[in-house]
Amino acid sequence: MTERLARLRAALKDAGLHACIVPSSDPHLSEYLPEYWQGREWFSGFTGSAGTLVVTPDAAGVWTDSRYWEQAERQLAGTGVDLFRQPGEHGDPLAWLAGHAPAGARVGVDAQVLSLSAARRLRDTLEDAGLVVVDDADPLARAWPERPGLPAAPVYEHDAAYACQPRSEKLAAVREAMRKAGAGWHLVSSLDDIAWLFNLRGADVDYNPVFLAHALLGQDAARLYVAPGKVPPALAAALAQDGVTLEPYEAIVDALASLPGDDTLLVDPARVTAGLLAAAGAAIVEQLNPSQLLKSVKSEAQAAHVRRAMEEDGAALCEFFSWFEAAQRAGLPVTEITIDEQLIVARARRPAYVCPSFPTIAAYNANGAMPHYRAEPAHHAAVEGNGLLLIDSGGQYLNGTTDITRVVPVGTVSAEQKRDYTRVLKGMIALSRARFPRGLPASALDALARAPIWEGGAEYGHGTGHGVGYFLNVHEGPQGISFRAQPGPHTGMQPGMITSNEPGLYRPGRWGIRIENLVLAVPAETTEFGEFLRFETLTLCPIDTRCIAAGLLRPDEIAWLDAYHAEVRDRLSPYLSGEALAWLRERTLPLDDAPVGEA
Repeated sequence: MTERLARLRAALKDAGLHACIVPSSDPHLSEYLPEYWQGREWFSGFTGSAGTLVVTPDAAGVWTDSRYWEQAERQLAGTGVDLFRQPGEHGDPLAWLAGHAPAGARVGVDAQVLSLSAARRLRDTLEDAGLVVVDDADPLARAWPERPGLPAAPVYEHDAAYACQPRSEKLAAVREAMRKAGAGWHLVSSLDDIAWLFNLRGADVDYNPVFLAHALLGQDAARLYVAPGKVPPALAAALAQDGVTLEPYEAIVDALASLPGDDTLLVDPARVTAGLLAAAGAAIVEQLNPSQLLKSVKSEAQAAHVRRAMEEDGAALCEFFSWFEAAQRAGLPVTEITIDEQLIVARARRPAYVCPSFPTIAAYNANGAMPHYRAEPAHHAAVEGNGLLLIDSGGQYLNGTTDITRVVPVGTVSAEQKRDYTRVLKGMIALSRARFPRGLPASALDALARAPIWEGGAEYGHGTGHGVGYFLNVHEGPQGISFRAQPGPHTGMQPGMITSNEPGLYRPGRWGIRIENLVLAVPAETTEFGEFLRFETLTLCPIDTRCIAAGLLRPDEIAWLDAYHAEVRDRLSPYLSGEALAWLRERTLPLDDAPVGEA
């Protein structure tokens, strides 16, 4: 890393730059990045999915949040890159640069990987401090000769039986939103929006079945900008029948430049980069991508497919947990990495499975206190002795995307661990049972899950819920259940939205607990006060009763848990046999009959 930093500093000097900013981002503002844009990881050694690297002639630092502090501290040791905790005394990287760089210093950043909104904030902050922003700089290109090429995986069609809605209808719906916004054109760069809009999928980004592309949509034209050769001829012909023209990936710049100055271009400032938009010749209209709202609301047909995917996923998890407990009883060596491997093996046996939906978090005891921990060959724990094992995992299926967290006991579990576990369970049950007005900002639901945890004098730093795609990104907007999220009309809960329900409690250096199901917003009732929604729990997997402090649960909470376990048993039993079926039956016994702890 010190050699790589030296190369980068030499490139900065040659370009006349005092500093550079390297965000965790690409031209599509993706959560998971192709290797070509993983510059922050390459030059720092920090592998977390969120963080910003700043390099100056005499300092280098990575700014990241509490989910990654322990991981970053370990990975940055000895690299010459310091860890800056957010929030903290050093603020954010822009504030740090504003306070440490000399007046007039030139700061390089690649606007091609900065959202329009982020670029505005960066320019305002640094220029107010007397710094010069050079946003067409890419010093990484000169300092990274080993830089990988762009991914070249083929694009394929999401089978109509699973997609449920033809792309012609989706295009028509987006065009109607464009008309309402007074826009003649619409630029789409976010890969999940493009995949949804055209009923296409790919494998250019780990864990997300998407492909690198831009789209430019007019009232009478639809252009898909994708690398030549990625779309097979038969699929290209099918797209042409729906009025979709294929263009080279790089041609989007000239296409934007050629738009008439008296025309209007609809863009989402959080999902289009400032560098790309600089080429646009048309007037700009800013609002949320229409496809964000459209794809967040799953149809009845899609919901039916997701329920089937949840049954397959639940069956795979039963087989995994049956294997895990048998291995524990036999005294076989099991590590956090073994768990990741065995989960993939179990899911791969299920029909319609494609790949994991995110990197598995298998975290034992103290590692579980890091919400986004990931076991590595050089740093992982053996699962042995006494404690709690947290497993957060998910799968991409042709008929749905799954995301589930369970915590299971290993050996003897302490009374304090059981109390923490039960507080988290109470929060998850409270949100599962919620009824709320249609259109309520998702952030307003957050306190329901946190209240039982607050009551115990604890708190957790992450959000309680995120939207989930339909064989798309496991993290999807626009809704998010977090009091830190900015509420707005686009965050209102609507029937058909799939959201995670995952409160947690983390004791650094000791253990972490998170219990997660995916839930579907469905109609509950209509009264004189309007339409109300409730949550249907989609995830099907037993919640381990051996970690429960039974005295902390109210009768109505016990009734919910027993009813959930009865449904899990009834729906998963037909998929299982032998030891896995026996495991399911034992783990779904009513609470009064199940092995539990005491408060």
